[in-house]
Amino acid sequence: MKKLIKILTFTFICAMIFANVISAVTPYSTYTYSINGDVLESPDAYVPDAIVDSEYIGLDEDSLIDALADVEVDDKNNVYLVETTQNRVIVLDRYYKLKYQITEFVNEQMIPDKFNNPQGVFVSSEYIYVCDAGNARIVMFDLDGNYVKTVLAPESNLFDEGDIYTPVAVAVDDYGRMFVVSSTTNQGIIVMGDDGEFFGFIGAQKVTYNAIDLIWNTYFKKNAEGLVKYVPTEYNNITIDEKNFIYVTISSIDPADQQSAITSKSKSGDYAPVKKLNASGTDVMRRNGFYPPSGEVKVSDEEGYGNTNPSKIIDVAVGPEGTWSIIDEERSKIFTYDEDGNLLFAFGDNGVQSGNISSIEAIVYQGDKMLVIDKGNKSLAVYRRTQYGDVLLQALSNQNNRLYDKSLEDWREILKRNNNFDVAYIGIGQALFRHGQYEEAGKYFKTAYDVSKYSEAYAETRKEWSNKYFWTIPVVIVAVCVLVVKVFGISGKINKKAQLKVGRRTLVEEISYATHVSFHPFDGFWDLKHEQRGSPRAAFVFLGLTILAFFYQSIGTGYIFSGTSSASGTIFSAIISVVMPVMLFVVANWCLTTLLEGEGSFRDVFVATCYGIAPLPLLIILSTAVSNFLTANESAVITLINTIAFIWVGILLFFGVMVTHGYSFGKNVATILFTIIAMAFIMFLAVLFSSLMTKIVSFVYSIAEEINYRISVSYTHLTLPTNSLV
Repeated sequence: MKKLIKILTFTFICAMIFANVISAVTPYSTYTYSINGDVLESPDAYVPDAIVDSEYIGLDEDSLIDALADVEVDDKNNVYLVETTQNRVIVLDRYYKLKYQITEFVNEQMIPDKFNNPQGVFVSSEYIYVCDAGNARIVMFDLDGNYVKTVLAPESNLFDEGDIYTPVAVAVDDYGRMFVVSSTTNQGIIVMGDDGEFFGFIGAQKVTYNAIDLIWNTYFKKNAEGLVKYVPTEYNNITIDEKNFIYVTISSIDPADQQSAITSKSKSGDYAPVKKLNASGTDVMRRNGFYPPSGEVKVSDEEGYGNTNPSKIIDVAVGPEGTWSIIDEERSKIFTYDEDGNLLFAFGDNGVQSGNISSIEAIVYQGDKMLVIDKGNKSLAVYRRTQYGDVLLQALSNQNNRLYDKSLEDWREILKRNNNFDVAYIGIGQALFRHGQYEEAGKYFKTAYDVSKYSEAYAETRKEWSNKYFWTIPVVIVAVCVLVVKVFGISGKINKKAQLKVGRRTLVEEISYATHVSFHPFDGFWDLKHEQRGSPRAAFVFLGLTILAFFYQSIGTGYIFSGTSSASGTIFSAIISVVMPVMLFVVANWCLTTLLEGEGSFRDVFVATCYGIAPLPLLIILSTAVSNFLTANESAVITLINTIAFIWVGILLFFGVMVTHGYSFGKNVATILFTIIAMAFIMFLAVLFSSLMTKIVSFVYSIAEEINYRISVSYTHLTLPTNSLV
């Protein structure tokens, strides 16, 4: 009996634990993205806390919520809802219970007035600003809901004649300036005073268009429909932070352009669906994350199912410690970023299950909660920050306040809960950097693929190495220089000895002759052809060395200049990248010079070309080796070396063609240009032939499959037993 009681007790405890686990499971997943675009699961930063509907608020049956358009929170955590169907503003206390409603008011003319399709609301420390879109005005109230004034459309010659003013969102700075988003205005954000004085437009969107379409519509389309007016895209929502920086969202960007910016990891804000503007309208948003803050990165799953459209961002909310969030109308998801543009977490999903959103509309922060309008369910979804979210926010707070010891502890705690969180590695790296532990900080930056911060840490680490090995570095440099001089000296002696030699030279002598060609191209290529100082075997050696140099470049480039592509090269890709352009040049030049009375044979062209690229391996290896000792700010050194390498090779190839074929300077210039054109033509033919062969093979394969099928069917019919026939 005691044993049975123990078993039942254990079962009950397990059931209770399991029930608690189940209750804590959210109907959505929380995640971030890796640098390669892979989804990384994350602990929940926010979990569903409440569903605030008409019943929860305490509304009468004749005033139930129908269509919520916007939500705002004041500094006392009171909540303001805009309801469009019944043209009202619903004011709730911090616990989401009804305080009062604004439905009607008496205006300046002492005439009863009311809203017409209100769309947006903003609350300052003194006033409530309501975007009364249907009446083309902004109506101001005090915090008790008493009418203050009406701000009509600004008067300015900057507005085109016939333009319609439709305010849908507003934000107000500490100086009382109103920043208004009008759904029918494309000149930018309207800046005006609360007395209606017009200050101008800021943040006008860049006009984007296809040049071909523009020419076609302008010059060839004769009908009215063809005359397209290219205008900037409009903003759709706005908010402002405590430092008076303005956050705006744009949902009218071309989806292809938006997704292209995400895929290319663009740092530009040209096709960004959210921007951070200063008072002059300049976009100052930091986009230092793996991907620009644009919502979803992976728009479809591996099988091709799911929503393949980029995120449609319709609102933005400013959170604590530099964090901010945007909402995606396509997926009813919330994406939260830090002030550097790193994705902290994304969560939410479409659905009717508690915690999911049927149709997301607006978002705002309320202390440790997020409030999201669920337009489809006619309610306000409340999400509560979890312990993981608290630790994350505390880490950001300590980091922003330069309490690096505390932030280090917080970030380590985050990694215990989520070891795939790159922002935590960056945070630890920053804390270690501030403590002077540069080499250790660099390891964390490298783990998080933060190249810029790794470069800063490496610069400090290099200083420590320079101080430690002060006398060693000059010795090494001098030794390398002496070695180079010795090599060239030996090569010169070999060339001088081979010059007097009769008969065929050795491979070493033929290879050494490349140094003479490199520095004396005219004489060098002359002797290369007429004195047989080189050979195809030496040419293949230079070709092979060039392949090895490019392979070394693909795997040996310093982390700062290669990032995630480090050690990703293959010898096959190096062979293709070297052999293909060399052989294209040789074939194109030989074919062309055969028609233009060139004196060189195919062998001569091949040998001269390979001797012409002889300096390339040395300089490529040099730039690759140097890349491991430079910082990001010193990239010009690598650029200089590579530029010298290709200019040098270009000069050698020019003289090689000229001497090999016996051309004049002018004729040689024309030959080189036509050679490049011929290379492009050969590539075109190759692509065309490849495509044609692919189609032929596919056609033959389909015919073979059809014949095989018919043969198998006929064989089955012939071998079918007689008694089985009906």
